Amino acid sequence: MARRLIAVVAALALSLPLNLTLGVDTASAAARIKDVASLQSGRDNQLIGYGLVVGLQGTGDSLRSSPFTEQSLRAMLQNLGISTQGGESRSKNIAAVLVTANLPPFASPGSRIDVTVGSLGDSTSLRGGTLVMTSLSGADGQIYAVAQGSVVVTGFSAEGDAATLQQGITTAGRVPNGAIIERELPAKFKDGVNLVLQLRNPDFSTAVGMAAAINRYGREQFGGQIAEARDSQTVVIDKPKMADLARLMADVENLVIETDVPARVVVNERTGTIVIGQDVQISPVAVSFGTLTVQVTETPTVVQPEPFSRGETAVEPNTRIDATEAGGKVAILNGSNLRTLVSGLNSIGVKPDGIISILQGIKSAGALQAELVLQ
Repeated sequence: MARRLIAVVAALALSLPLNLTLGVDTASAAARIKDVASLQSGRDNQLIGYGLVVGLQGTGDSLRSSPFTEQSLRAMLQNLGISTQGGESRSKNIAAVLVTANLPPFASPGSRIDVTVGSLGDSTSLRGGTLVMTSLSGADGQIYAVAQGSVVVTGFSAEGDAATLQQGITTAGRVPNGAIIERELPAKFKDGVNLVLQLRNPDFSTAVGMAAAINRYGREQFGGQIAEARDSQTVVIDKPKMADLARLMADVENLVIETDVPARVVVNERTGTIVIGQDVQISPVAVSFGTLTVQVTETPTVVQPEPFSRGETAVEPNTRIDATEAGGKVAILNGSNLRTLVSGLNSIGVKPDGIISILQGIKSAGALQAELVLQ
């Protein structure tokens, strides 16, 4: 049994000699616009399709358990002019898969993209298989690409009578450059009258700073302001009359701006991972961490009766209880920056799972000046 006690009290009246203040850092960082924002008209489009993988070494779908695989096989053979009536296939070298891909922006017919395949039936491995010609459709139902090629599987699986070894996933794989684009998107980049930039991490400070940097460029090149921050995520650039939209975007995306993000602490309790942002601060608090471990050991003793007596063999219980307590240090945390906060938490001598509990306690006390994200 383990018990953890986290006591968080105001330390304004305490005067311990521990002082962890090392200075104040800023969370701003310089970055190009292309690294922090994306063009709204230049987003990817998702494609999906249903296909068959053939050439498997007995690791395909069992056609009785996966009837859709057999139906697809019969339909494919009929399209190839082969009659399948009157017979039942028991092949184990074919598997039904779902094929997905991302259609990049401004893709032209004839270019190639990667596709991902995943098993739909009870296939045990797609290693060594070949994806048969599969059409990939968009959300509008139109076919934009056709995929075909050898499936690359990074997982490995080996099975014997008494042991099984598996590494990675063997029922999913990729076909590098396996799809050929057959239809381009109807929208044209140069038909637009403006450019809409979307921040990957929405923030009003970053959006306003981006608009200011673009306007400085606009005054130098076109003699006026051309950008406006609509909200925390969107910055709209109006196209000047004599400007080329592609060259304008090339110049804008290489402008360097100062980025800013809210203070945030991300905690993953399953893996014990803690990620603390640069601008995380905490108000002065006193933190005490201790762990009480109670171990109960049962060592029963068998008691034999005297010779030639009427006694019976009995079991005498023997219980040993050990209690140990670790930690118990008290420290004042006054984290004005990331380095100070980490040093203060390490000074208490706790492991990541204990730090997670401490962070939650500090947040409940209102002393953590940051957003605590639990995953």
